[in-house]
Amino acid sequence: MAVMITESCISCNSCIDECPATAIVSADESPIKFDDIVYVKPEKCIECVDSTMPKCADACPTEGAIVWDMPYTELYDDYYMQGHEEGRYNIRVHPKKGIFSPKNNPKPFRENISTEDRTAHQPVIA
Repeated sequence: MAVMITESCISCNSCIDECPATAIVSADESPIKFDDIVYVKPEKCIECVDSTMPKCADACPTEGAIVWDMPYTELYDDYYMQGHEEGRYNIRVHPKKGIFSPKNNPKPFRENISTEDRTAHQPVIA
């Protein structure tokens, strides 16, 4: 996933149109129904690695609403699969290919963001 959206989100949807990976959906379309906030699909987020910073954070008017999460890589497969089972994430399941887990579908990530910052869900600062 690389980034996630917190309860600070005001659901203005500014981030949705900016996401080049179409990884962000509105609160109405969110598969996580206990939160009324915009949702980042972890299996699609690419952290906008080719940009100065994630485009969603650049567009967001609310400081601290977009934070770092663990890279969507094989190393964090258990983290995301457990989150999927607990309902924190809703990872896409393809009828033939199965679940788009980090092990099967890794995504690029910013290597300069520390594990500590990701674990603490530090804000992505524009």
